[in-house]
This record gives sequence, C-alpha cells and structure tokens, in this order.
Amino acid sequence: MADQFDVTLEDTDLLREVEITTNLIIAASESAGPLSQEQIDAILGIAAPEVPQP
Repeated sequence: MADQFDVTLEDTDLLREVEITTNLIIAASESAGPLSQEQIDAILGIAAPEVPQP
C-alpha cells in the first residue's frame, strides 16, 4: 500500500527564490562592503532601466 504522506512536491518559483537569495548571501559574504544597487540588480538578473537621452 502506498504511503499517502509520501508526496514529492516541487515549487519551481520557490526554488528560484531560494537560488536568488542564496546568490545574494554568497555575494554579500564575499564583498568587502555593501553591494551596490548595480551588483544586486546583476545578481537578480534585472537590467538597468534605460534613461532617455535629451
């Protein structure tokens, strides 16, 4: 008889959040000082917003 509580769960969004958080923690622990916003954005995979040129 199968155990009804033996269920494999995988939440891809949660796994991605854990990966991003882990990457931020590692980067912060290896940094001599606070991470810049640009460094954080790069770790998060966020592109800097484009500033319109006048």
